[in-house]
Amino acid sequence: MMSRIKRNMYFVLALLPCFSWAANQITDIEFMSLQGEEFEIRLQFSDEPPQANAYEISNPARLIVDFPNVESNLAQKKYALGFDNASDAVVVSDGSRTRLIVNLTDSVPFEIDSNSKIVSVRVGQSDVGQSQADSVNSGILPKQHKSDRSVAEETSEARLGITDIDFRRGADGSGTIIIDLSQPSVNVDIDRSIHAIRLSFYQTELPERLDRRLDVIDFATPVQTIDSKQDGSTASITIDALGQYDYLAYQADGQYIVNIKPLTDTEVEEQTKKFAFSGDRLNLNFQNIEVRSVLQIIAEFTSLNLVASDTVTGSITLRLDNVPWDQALEIILKAKGLDKRQEGNVLMVAPAAEIAEQERLQVEANKQLQELAPLETAFVRIKYADAAEIFELFTASRTDEGQSSGGARDGNATTSILSERGNAIVDERTNTIILTDTEDKINAFKRLINEIDVPIKQVLIEARIVIANTDFKKELGVTWGLAGIDKLAGDTESRAFGDRTLGFSGRRSGFTPGAGVKESFTYSADEIETDDGIDGLPGTPDDVTTYTRNYDFGLGDSLAVDLGVANPTGSFSLGYLTDNFLIDLELSALESDGFGEIVSQPKVLTGDKQQAVIKSGTEIAYQKATSSGATSIEFKEAVLQLEVTPQITPDNRIIMDLLVSQDSVGAFTPTGEPSIDITQIETQALVGNGQTLVLGGIFQTEEVNGTDKVPVLGDIPFLGKLFRNDLRNVEKREILIFITPKIIDDNLLDR
Repeated sequence: MMSRIKRNMYFVLALLPCFSWAANQITDIEFMSLQGEEFEIRLQFSDEPPQANAYEISNPARLIVDFPNVESNLAQKKYALGFDNASDAVVVSDGSRTRLIVNLTDSVPFEIDSNSKIVSVRVGQSDVGQSQADSVNSGILPKQHKSDRSVAEETSEARLGITDIDFRRGADGSGTIIIDLSQPSVNVDIDRSIHAIRLSFYQTELPERLDRRLDVIDFATPVQTIDSKQDGSTASITIDALGQYDYLAYQADGQYIVNIKPLTDTEVEEQTKKFAFSGDRLNLNFQNIEVRSVLQIIAEFTSLNLVASDTVTGSITLRLDNVPWDQALEIILKAKGLDKRQEGNVLMVAPAAEIAEQERLQVEANKQLQELAPLETAFVRIKYADAAEIFELFTASRTDEGQSSGGARDGNATTSILSERGNAIVDERTNTIILTDTEDKINAFKRLINEIDVPIKQVLIEARIVIANTDFKKELGVTWGLAGIDKLAGDTESRAFGDRTLGFSGRRSGFTPGAGVKESFTYSADEIETDDGIDGLPGTPDDVTTYTRNYDFGLGDSLAVDLGVANPTGSFSLGYLTDNFLIDLELSALESDGFGEIVSQPKVLTGDKQQAVIKSGTEIAYQKATSSGATSIEFKEAVLQLEVTPQITPDNRIIMDLLVSQDSVGAFTPTGEPSIDITQIETQALVGNGQTLVLGGIFQTEEVNGTDKVPVLGDIPFLGKLFRNDLRNVEKREILIFITPKIIDDNLLDR
């Protein structure tokens, strides 16, 4: 076992150097403006900074500096810059490195210098030779801008090139094109057309083995083909894609990555809202061309049938480059005061006023046809809803309109969503609406009923009410008294006779009050003769006399302190008795400990937005005096009740209006009315289907410490306990209410 522990320790110690990089962090960043258009960025590290990897992208102009094995501890990621040649800087960390990205206006030279725990990035330095010498002395070699290199240096270095092209399919159906570069300092241009994305790598060589066309249609992504070719000094890659998609292109060191992701219907709808034109793009460049000719060009481009009104005249000059055709058409129509209507693949264009007048005349014609159309009668059977409620719903929505227009509603007839000649009545026995109207209105009414007459979902609500009680009581008291003897008959003073007696008893009944104690004494003749003045003692011939005396101690009235426990669970009595004296002491104690738990679990099944109530308990009857002096019987409820109204949300969660209560009978008032102990919660909550929610809880603690004592004597240390009764009572009560809603599957209802 020890050897295994040692091996594990050695393994952990061996891994420590691998994780040591996490201690080096960027703790601060500063931006300083220098002469001209130069500026400097200083980064503060918590430890010695590693060697930085820097390169520049010309389109868009961007400076990228990577710090391997460094984390960012900066408060923010993006910093706005007020320099002429830089808009902002971004510092991001991915766990293995931290990258500084400076977004530039134009590509400019830069240099990197390191001094202790500070790295300085100077952008826009003109003296590159001196900067390079300084940076070599500091141990960090800067990347230079291509424009500052001599022709001899360019010819001595190997040209940039593409080493590999790979394609991968993502789990979300996206396609990723990975392009490996020989060096990260590459100038890339991206151009997106209707169904393709074109990448141009300037001054980059494409090997002959990569000059090919990849067919990736079988991967089921938006990407169809990847065509790579060498075009002079530029390596171009064309990515053909179909459907609605979006793309993301970025460079990570020596890799250029393009991710093409298909758009969902929701994302397409959001994009359509942002930009309502989604037609194929076209180019239009004309000067003083007739509007009818431009419309003809758009119709041929879209393969639509065009109908232009005779009033469409005039000329227009336009230059539209890579514009969706529907946007181009909209611009042309607005410029000439025209409007369009499209039915199927037929596009009609006319002045806006002319189209509006035509539509007005069409509405009036349809209204006349509606007034002359024959009436029909239909019987619409309502399946799940209440026909009367649907009827009232339509009536309520049109009552004000009917009154304002002079319409009237007779009996069960209504003009809701019907024509002026139509009416409807309800047959409650068969749950049917009898509708009389034109065919179009009847069909519209039936379509509406099909949408709203659907079964509602059922919800099962389970509630649990847990009440836990804990109580503890401890009481300690003492009772004691004193007593003396009565005088003997004929005695002129009290005398002490005979032997003393010490007695013990487990309870006070061992010394019965008022019963007296009998003692027997035996005297000889000599003792009688020498008795001091006591006469009348009977004697016997043999000079031996036996005499019995009764002593009445009166214990019932001899209590000096009565602070005992009322109903003790145990007591201990001690008595000391002589022929003329008695001390009686009783110690009583009570200690009780209890725990109780009450669990109530009501359940109720109801429909969506339907209130449900369940009760269980008793009604308590009591007499109450009336104003006339007579008494009447009234009732109060002490019930367990669950009242709930659920509402199912579109994402299958449940909003509930809840009233949960558990009442019990309390004490009765002096007038005889019962009091009710209420445990109740009323709230609204949102719960997931099948999840349990703790609605609330009440925790009550009651602790009572009491002392009954004889004044002054009860405060004496130690001895004062004989003159005191101590009581301690602790009660705890905790109430928790849980609720669990469940949506009942419709398939279960059919079983």
